[in-house]
Amino acid sequence: MRLKSNLYWSTLLSAIFCFGCSSNNDEVIVNNEISKSSTQTAKVGDCTSVPGWASQNGGTTGGSSASETTVSTYAALKSAIENASVKVIKVTGTITFPLAGRIAFQDQTGKTIYGAAGAKLVSSDQTKANSGIMNVKRCKNIIFRNLIFEGPGAYDTDGWDNLILDNCQNVWVDHCEFRDGVDGNFDIKNQSDYISVSYCKFTYLKPPRAGGSGGSDDHRYSNLIGSSDGATADRGKLRITFARCWWASGCKERMPRVRFGKVHIINSLFNSSVSNKCIAAGFEANIRVTSNVFENVNDPISIMNSPTAITVENNNTFTNTTGNSSGTGTAFTPPYSIVTLAASAVKANVTSSTGAGATLGGNICGSF
Repeated sequence: MRLKSNLYWSTLLSAIFCFGCSSNNDEVIVNNEISKSSTQTAKVGDCTSVPGWASQNGGTTGGSSASETTVSTYAALKSAIENASVKVIKVTGTITFPLAGRIAFQDQTGKTIYGAAGAKLVSSDQTKANSGIMNVKRCKNIIFRNLIFEGPGAYDTDGWDNLILDNCQNVWVDHCEFRDGVDGNFDIKNQSDYISVSYCKFTYLKPPRAGGSGGSDDHRYSNLIGSSDGATADRGKLRITFARCWWASGCKERMPRVRFGKVHIINSLFNSSVSNKCIAAGFEANIRVTSNVFENVNDPISIMNSPTAITVENNNTFTNTTGNSSGTGTAFTPPYSIVTLAASAVKANVTSSTGAGATLGGNICGSF
């Protein structure tokens, strides 16, 4: 059998895995200018091509090419996460957490946790003290990829989220799906910094539980950036990019809600028909909204507090929306370059078979 050329394989891999690249006829925006996709810098299989804020401050590599530890049970996962010498964890199958099973991932540097196709972490605990799947605290240079985080449904008891980043730096969360968190799906707080969230999907598939002590009977509030107006140590921190993400069915609010942080929301899709509000600018928020798509949502841009700055660039699209879609003040200019799809290409890209969510076959890199 005659082997095919390297060019053939390179072309085939690009077609399969360059899920963030445009076709030759699609337009992209590079450094605020529209150009053809031939100018893109996407690198198939290159895990150093981190998009957004996590590319700064020395970059984000996770566990890099360290040997893998494969886990398929809760006990094995907990042990591998808590063991600082384990640098790459491959999750297989569905791992169901016991009650009060939230895992503390603390004080580690340089680690990747990723899922094989279909890998899922599931919690059924709705209590205030013990809900949530993973609390990541004081960690640096971490990658999460291709995992489904599934909670038991929203219940306003001031409980825990599916995933929390607490005082973490240089974290890349890529191609993950967050479903049905108790307090929220994925929150970032307490001086966390240089975070990129790419190709992630946020959704609520289970009905909310009413009667919680927090007072909201429908707490399907997905993503909170910053914990309170009084957390002034967050000033100058919380630099976060949400790129090519999808706030999908069931999301009510916080897509995300931001305090203090310099947050760049780019090439993302918002189409939850039950939304009260989408992007929410809270106390001292500094948000840039670039080339996103808002469909059938209420209050795409909610200005909740003053002072705040939110720049809504003129390359966003709003279809059948109600409420505010304008910004206020002038937000920061990102220090990084990022390949940016025209809004007309965003929905197809984000909802494709390799788009937002745990849609990959494993620890596959590239796209931007």
